[in-house]
Amino acid sequence: MEISVELTFSPLQDDFEEHIINFIKKLRNSGLTILENPLSTQVYGEYDAVMNVLNTEIKTAFELMDKGLLYLKIVKSDRSAYEPHF
Repeated sequence: MEISVELTFSPLQDDFEEHIINFIKKLRNSGLTILENPLSTQVYGEYDAVMNVLNTEIKTAFELMDKGLLYLKIVKSDRSAYEPHF
C-alpha cells in the first residue's frame, strides 16, 4: 500500500534550524521519495518502508531536542506526481 506523508517539524528552541536541517537530511538519505517546500516536507512510498523510516528518524530527532512539535498528515495513495489543474 502506497502512502503520502506531510510533515511539519517545529523544534521549540533557539537552535531550531540545525534540528530541522538534520531531520530533512536523514529523510533524504532514506531512499524514499522526498519533496520539500518552505512549510513542510513530503515523504512518499510503501507504507511499511515510510513508517519504519519515520519511526526511527522522529524518535532520534525528539531525543536530540528539548521541546518540539511534529505535525503529520497521512494519505493512503502516492500523491508525489500531483500537479494542480487550474
